[in-house]
Amino acid sequence: MNLQTTKTLNNGVEIPLLGLGVYAPSHNNEVQQAVEWALEAGCRLIDTASIYGNEREVSDAVAASGLPRRDVFITTKVWNDDEGYDSTLRAFDKSLEKLDTDYVDLYLIHWPVREKRLDTWRALEKLYADERVRAIGVSNYYVPHLEELFTIANITPAVNQFELSPYCHPAETLAYCRQKGIQPEGYAPLVRGQKNDDPRLQAIAQRHGKSTFQVLVRWSLQQGAITIPKSVKRDRIRANFDVFNFELTPDEMAQMNTWHDNTRVADDPMEFL
Repeated sequence: MNLQTTKTLNNGVEIPLLGLGVYAPSHNNEVQQAVEWALEAGCRLIDTASIYGNEREVSDAVAASGLPRRDVFITTKVWNDDEGYDSTLRAFDKSLEKLDTDYVDLYLIHWPVREKRLDTWRALEKLYADERVRAIGVSNYYVPHLEELFTIANITPAVNQFELSPYCHPAETLAYCRQKGIQPEGYAPLVRGQKNDDPRLQAIAQRHGKSTFQVLVRWSLQQGAITIPKSVKRDRIRANFDVFNFELTPDEMAQMNTWHDNTRVADDPMEFL
């Protein structure tokens, strides 16, 4: 396993195991540089969204890298205000224009907005049928949202992206995704540094000669989740990717799996029922 390792989605598309999240509301001027550093380090998965306001910066970074477009896996998402059938199709066109590409690798519904999410999924299915996206999926969906989706879906989501750390560990959703062939993808694995002082985490990090952040990224990967830590600092980006030369033991994983205390950096998807 290394930074080029991929997982095969339920439609045969390969997605890198580890990537860069670029949700950086106060650092959008730094996003292009961060993406360039990540690509330089060997990362090939970049996760953005229309609401982040930095799709153009992602595009500029990919262009600056000199890498062929097909070598970089780009995810973006439709924002809540744009959900609905026709408005999702329009929002996708805008994202495509900003990303300066003729296709997106993965397109996600950002949040399960109650009155709009089913029509939004129908729009994603059309984009997929028209071969404008290589894979479609959802974000911040828990089991009730997925069960509702399956009442109308002709296509099983390829990915479900949700907040995932030992402290925000929706085990039921993880298990449901595995059962249905949906690839879990975890964001905010570092809990924005809120748990750096946890002595249990520090002890495991010391045992492996790694940082607490690296242990958290490794835990997420060992859950079988695509993982997208975010940073705009070069040394931190490199450190977040330097997680393939150690492995958490089954005992350490079992211990960390008991740490859930509902610490979140984003909203609780259950508020979107």
